[in-house]
Amino acid sequence: MKTLIVTDNEFLYKNFLRIIRKVNLEFESFDFRYSNNNSALKIKYERSDDFKPVNVKEELECIINTYELVISLHCKQLFPKKLVENIRCINIHPGYNPYNRGWFPQVFSILNDLPAGVTIHEMDEHLDHGQIIVQKKIDISSWDTSESVYKRILEVELELIEKHLSNILEKKYKAFTPKFEGNVNYKSDFNDLCHLDLNKSTTLKEAINLLRALSHGIYKNAYFIDEEGNKIWVKVELEKD
Repeated sequence: MKTLIVTDNEFLYKNFLRIIRKVNLEFESFDFRYSNNNSALKIKYERSDDFKPVNVKEELECIINTYELVISLHCKQLFPKKLVENIRCINIHPGYNPYNRGWFPQVFSILNDLPAGVTIHEMDEHLDHGQIIVQKKIDISSWDTSESVYKRILEVELELIEKHLSNILEKKYKAFTPKFEGNVNYKSDFNDLCHLDLNKSTTLKEAINLLRALSHGIYKNAYFIDEEGNKIWVKVELEKD
């Protein structure tokens, strides 16, 4: 089976290669691509013949005619309806469907206390939607930030990929439909969170939850505008005693 893996996460790309070796799958059966607008990967893998850019919409017909299976592994592109209706497409999603589908699930799980985790599911035309193949919850503690939750999500993703990849390739699984639609968060919802309103009335707990949900390593997310018009970036560090 010829399979296309589209990922914008270098960590997952490298570990997917490791898993292929570990479970004795043939490298020739897989092609790896990243989004054509991913400038960081484009620079790093400019001369690579094994990891190359792809524009899913523009190369739609070629993908349909070449592959039997497409796996989205933290891919930043939306798959067109024609693609998911003509090829089996699988999404490895860093959220516990159907809760907090869409952008940055761990951020919203910290804020709305809905389950976090990993879901591997068949894709349809809707965002992070379709029959579920396998999923696993993770716990979020009061000292977690977006970054610490996301790191655990990556670990669980690799665990589930290694355990279920062969069955996914051979379609030896029984997928199920979630009992309800759940909720969806978009990039605009995340952007709205990032702009902190200093005059908004809130509890200290809500304020801490917002800041830890937006704290993710080197990324600049939360900010406020001071009285002189300066943009001030904010993040928190939490440590359990």
